[in-house]
Amino acid sequence: MIERFDLRELPAQPWKNGAGLTREIARGGADPVEFDWRLSVAEVDRDAPFSAFPGVDRCIVLLHGGGMRLASTDGSVDHRLVEPLAPFHFSGDLTLAATLAGGASADFNVMTRRGRLRADVSCHHGDTVLRDAAVAFVLCAEGEWLVESEGEPQRLEPMQCLLWRAPVERIKAWPAFAPPVSSLLVVRMCHDPAS
Repeated sequence: MIERFDLRELPAQPWKNGAGLTREIARGGADPVEFDWRLSVAEVDRDAPFSAFPGVDRCIVLLHGGGMRLASTDGSVDHRLVEPLAPFHFSGDLTLAATLAGGASADFNVMTRRGRLRADVSCHHGDTVLRDAAVAFVLCAEGEWLVESEGEPQRLEPMQCLLWRAPVERIKAWPAFAPPVSSLLVVRMCHDPAS
């Protein structure tokens, strides 16, 4: 079964420190706290720390805004997240400080429990095929897209997305119109071989 979301319609939860909002898209796993995976969008309004998630691998993608600098206290991470739609992977074991690079930003976040699942996150601008995923997710970032896995293709407009919670063998996606502006974020989760 395919689930469909519009990010603009998801309820927003304020951060405890008041620095931003999170809109949770979905999460998976038997335990709601010790999730196997989690997808969300965050809106960051000011400089703030990122909470640590021990045992979790993370990926963050700038959707729009000025971006931010992410730096860990131990110096192992110092990354400028300023290029839109460029995935950045890091360990959730680390506590990071986020410093805005130029005003408020919105970002897409993927978390996976280490030893259970791992996530490949990529951005596509033309025809693409996703194969053999335990969990799959696509987000239309720019333009309009057609996405097909079973039955008729589904059309996605910006900030609309599709989720497959069960294993899927093949998903095909292509821009509804010719580029130049067509961007699709794709998340392919597979079982962690270390598990």
